[in-house]
Amino acid sequence: MDSIRLLIIDKDEATRTTIKRMAAIHRYSYDEAADGIAALKLFRRHDYDIVIMDPDLPELDGKNVCRQIRKVSDVPILITCVKCSEQDKLSAFELGADDYIVKPFFPQELFSRIRVFLHRTGTLARSMPTKMAFGGLLIDTRSRAVYVDDRVVQLTPKEYNLLFFLSQNPNKAFSRETLLNEVWGHDFTGSDRTVDTHVRTLRENIKPYDSSIATVWGFGYKFVV
Repeated sequence: MDSIRLLIIDKDEATRTTIKRMAAIHRYSYDEAADGIAALKLFRRHDYDIVIMDPDLPELDGKNVCRQIRKVSDVPILITCVKCSEQDKLSAFELGADDYIVKPFFPQELFSRIRVFLHRTGTLARSMPTKMAFGGLLIDTRSRAVYVDDRVVQLTPKEYNLLFFLSQNPNKAFSRETLLNEVWGHDFTGSDRTVDTHVRTLRENIKPYDSSIATVWGFGYKFVV
C-alpha cells in the first residue's frame, strides 16, 4: 500500500508542525518547505497527492509556485491564508488552486477537506487495502462489510466508520472530541457521550474481539493490535 504524500508549504513553522502532526495521525507521509523555491525543488523531485500552501512565501510567492506547478501537474492545491480577500481567492482559483481555508483553522477541518480531494481523485481508494484482518476480525473496505470469525455482522454506518477510523490508526489514542470530528464531522452539535454509546454497541457486535477497542480512561479510545 502506497502512503498518501503531502507537500506542506508555509513560512510559519508552527503551522507546518500542526499539519505534520495531523498527517502522522492519518499515517500520511509529507515533505515541508518554508519558501517558494524550496517548495518547487521538492515538487520536481517527488510525486505528491495534495499540496497545502500559504501563498505568502519568501523567495518566490505562492502565485508563482502555483503557476509553476500547474504547468506540469493537476495535483490538488489547497490554499491556506490569514486574510483572504475576494480578489485573493479569485486570483488563487485563476492560477489553478482548488480550494482555500482561512487561518486559524481547525486541523480536523483541514484534513476533512484533504480527504474530500483524495476521494475525488481516487487516491484514497488506491492507497487503501481492500481487506484488513485483525485475528478473526476482518474489515472489507470495498463492501464495508465486517466479519467476525467468517460471519458477517450488521453495523450501522457510524459504527462501521468508527471501527474503520480506529483500525486505520492502531495503538493510537483518540479523544472523544477527535473521534466526533473525524467520524461525525466537525459540525456535529451533539454530546461527546455519543461516542461512548456507539463504542458500546460496536463492542457488542464484534464480540469476542471487543477488547480490540480499548478505553483510555479520562480521554477516549484506541484500537489495540
